[in-house]
Amino acid sequence: MKGILRFATACGLIAASIGSARAQSDSSLDEVTVTAKRLEEEIPQQLAQYGTHLDVITAAQIKNGGYFDVASALEALAPALYVSSKNGPFDYVQVSLQGSRTEDVLWLVDGIRINNRLYAGTTPLDTIPASMIERIEVLDGGQALFYGTQAVAGAVNIVTKAFTDTPSGALSVGADTNNSKLFSGYFRDTVGSNHFVVYASRDQSPGIQPFPDADYQPSGTDRHRYYYLTTLGGKYAYDFTDHVTLSASYQHTEGKLDDAQPMLTALAYNRRDEDLVSSKLDYEPSNAFKVYVKDYIHYWRSHYTEVDNGTTAYTYTPGPPGATTVAEDEGGWGYRDSGINLLTEFAPNRGLVYVAGYDYQDYTGRDAVLVIQQETEHVNAFFGQIRTTPDLIPDAHLAAGLRYNDPSFGQSATVWNGSGQYDLTQSLFLKASVGTAFRLPTDEELFANDPNDERGDPNLKPETSTFANVSVGGTAPLGESALKWEVIGFYRAIKNLIDFQSFDAATDQDVFGNVPGKVMVHGVEVTLQSSITQALSANFNATYNHSRQSGVDFQFDQVPVTQVKAGLDYHPSGLPVGASAMLVRVGDLDDEPFGAGDGRYGYGNYTLLDLSGRVFLDASRHQRIDLHLNNVFDKTYYTGLSFGVNDVSGNPYVAHDLGLPRTFSAYYTYSF
Repeated sequence: MKGILRFATACGLIAASIGSARAQSDSSLDEVTVTAKRLEEEIPQQLAQYGTHLDVITAAQIKNGGYFDVASALEALAPALYVSSKNGPFDYVQVSLQGSRTEDVLWLVDGIRINNRLYAGTTPLDTIPASMIERIEVLDGGQALFYGTQAVAGAVNIVTKAFTDTPSGALSVGADTNNSKLFSGYFRDTVGSNHFVVYASRDQSPGIQPFPDADYQPSGTDRHRYYYLTTLGGKYAYDFTDHVTLSASYQHTEGKLDDAQPMLTALAYNRRDEDLVSSKLDYEPSNAFKVYVKDYIHYWRSHYTEVDNGTTAYTYTPGPPGATTVAEDEGGWGYRDSGINLLTEFAPNRGLVYVAGYDYQDYTGRDAVLVIQQETEHVNAFFGQIRTTPDLIPDAHLAAGLRYNDPSFGQSATVWNGSGQYDLTQSLFLKASVGTAFRLPTDEELFANDPNDERGDPNLKPETSTFANVSVGGTAPLGESALKWEVIGFYRAIKNLIDFQSFDAATDQDVFGNVPGKVMVHGVEVTLQSSITQALSANFNATYNHSRQSGVDFQFDQVPVTQVKAGLDYHPSGLPVGASAMLVRVGDLDDEPFGAGDGRYGYGNYTLLDLSGRVFLDASRHQRIDLHLNNVFDKTYYTGLSFGVNDVSGNPYVAHDLGLPRTFSAYYTYSF
């Protein structure tokens, strides 16, 4: 595996040197010719043909909206996906897709899973800049057949800058009223049989205030959350023939991210290094037979430092003025996730397509701060699917498949999936996807052994779920254009939910276990899209979620009951300007910041409006200025709840995580 890292790094250096010699100024940021897609890149689009609802967010949408990081872009642009960044860009987030929990969504970069399997409730979005993205693919419903564990409610694939047949690139610089700064650039080209992409970005900010003034204790002197992030990446592909391609990619991110707390701390941060490496061989001799084999490594290395005000760490009694204590000095936590994927597609006749694959995952992680001992887990998985084509059943695409997962810890899991789309007319269709999904326990849930806090259970059963997504949609005339619409009903029942299930008085530890009963999720989603005129387009999405554990009459923690997203984009072809508006309405949420059974508190129920404008400075549109105003009405809203401890009484209290205040930003981009 180390050889792959060296090979991918060398590819990036070669691509950069070739790119500097080949750069030309004859391409537009919005018009590039993309090389042919291979089997792996086709999977989300294929699933969309066979009954899965797919939303695609483009690089142009992200840039036009002025979003710094992936989380901010998804928060505004992804239908049915609730994303709440704790304290602005590049922070931990809460996520819900069609009524799910954060741990029920699988995250991928270029098809490589990047979920933090040390913990179920954190996502990897706090280190992914928006400037490197080609598109984001959001797949609704259980996707365990192809993607395995955690794809319970869906999968989100972040696709980095793609290969092109012609040279293109861009350089951007920007700043905002929070004193944030952005520098980013990329270049891509094809030279003979060589394809390459290189990109880089630097994001930094002294940060925003993470909690209201009233939530701070005198002992909490660290009152702004900052971040510093640098990302470097490259891709290389070589076509041996028209049918055989070898490719490799490498992405490195390093950063320093403040860990905001309302009391006690003078300084607290995570210093992080992350590497994502892969290589792949594609062999596609014909449309009747395609195969690829891919290996990958995801390294995540963090070191946590905390300096407390006072003379003793982890106490809430203020010490002498200026006195501090080092509570944690570069405490290490991280993991290595590596594996091999094999997928083949075989179509011996015009009516049926057979898909088969194998996944191997090797995962190891540890946490010296919260005491998760070093452990290694292996998972072998085999899966297959049979698909029909309209040659067998006119106007229909039907599919059915199975997956078997065998982990080295815990029990094995077998899931099935059936899906399809039937076109009733050219403007009306039916879609359905039904099946089962699963989530393997995390390292925390299996191996944690933190004295006086928590303990894992190596014998946990995987969470299993049964799901159904059914929709009707189509197009309808609307003036000179058409209205695209879809109404989606979704259902999910989760068994063996993993949570704290018992308390060991002898060790003073909460112990993880499988919760009896089921968690029931159901709801409805409505999506509308239309080009009102040639220069004006609009979109609308509304989602209702009902997520509750059996025998409980309240909504699941951190899952909004309702959400609405609506947007307008003005793009006149005859004028060197454009504009966008995006509205997000989040309904009621509840959480238990002190732990289950210690009181529920409400938050949410807010509406945000973002406005954006762009001006092209030359006729060829190589130069543009983007202006953005986020949270136009400066709405004070809470993205989540945590807790603090009163300096005087020692009693805990609810602390409110503040969302991004009204922020104005400006960017200059030169594309070629």
